[in-house]
Amino acid sequence: MTRILLTHPVIVRPNYFPPASLAALAALGDLTVNESGLEWSTEELIAHARDCDIVVNYRETPAGAAIFDSLPRLKAWVRVAVDIRNIDIAAASRNGVLVTNASGVFVSSVAEWTIAAMIDVGRRFSDSIAAYHAGRVPVPVMGPELKGATVGIIGYGRISRYLVDLALAFGMRVIVTDPMCKVERTDVRQVSMDELLAEADHVVCLAVANAQTENLINADVFRKMKRTAFFINPSRGNLVDEAALMAALEQGLIAGCAMDVGRAEDQMPDPRIAAHPRVIATPHVGGLTPSLHQQSVEAVAQVADIIAGRMPGNALNAEHALRLRA
Repeated sequence: MTRILLTHPVIVRPNYFPPASLAALAALGDLTVNESGLEWSTEELIAHARDCDIVVNYRETPAGAAIFDSLPRLKAWVRVAVDIRNIDIAAASRNGVLVTNASGVFVSSVAEWTIAAMIDVGRRFSDSIAAYHAGRVPVPVMGPELKGATVGIIGYGRISRYLVDLALAFGMRVIVTDPMCKVERTDVRQVSMDELLAEADHVVCLAVANAQTENLINADVFRKMKRTAFFINPSRGNLVDEAALMAALEQGLIAGCAMDVGRAEDQMPDPRIAAHPRVIATPHVGGLTPSLHQQSVEAVAQVADIIAGRMPGNALNAEHALRLRA
């Protein structure tokens, strides 16, 4: 029987690998799960995976070369997330191990978070809610509308394209910058980065996170934004130079910031920045709606394909999956 290991710590499992998916995975083979409340270290993971054929991997559990070099029985590493930056795919390929990932099923969820964040960071609803919860009566403040404002979107992927429709429905003017693709719509204007920063009332960062975009949003970007503009980050923390962001907030170069991500644990916002009075922050929950459960459904389907001898969807190194072919 195929031996399967699920690395999701028990505390996060309901959000990322719910009971129905867990039961479906258990029906496919001899399943071992992480019953601790913490992620395993590399050494612990190797010990638990020693006799496993397939590892189904939590998004925050890294897979370095040591793992693939130490598990001669392992055939496949099934990642229940889109982001694979902490997986050494070259090491997996060198050892003949298949790596898969999940689809971005949270497009609408993240776009909706972005709209909510743009409203909240401008009108300070969170401040009023916090004051009432603390037993204080907040002072009413006037804030900007989305209608008539300009949103500048950096990156034009699936989330951005969905966000465009929401922003237009709110009566916003939409501009986009992305050197890698062409915007075909007549109701959206494609501009340079400098034009976007000069015009946007809300700068939304939805660029792809990779080595080339590390610190894409830096001190120069904040200097070029309007002082009345808000910076919104629903994407990845490594896109932002956080020291530059804090300096921009302290110096009043931008009106405020809304962030769902950062460089803290589990890609959460840095608590020091999140505590700034002109920041609203959430703990990496932009995509955390029931639609996210589809990723676990995909993972189960990938495991079923592997066991049946089929190449699964979202295979990232199929040509190197020699152990699976054997």
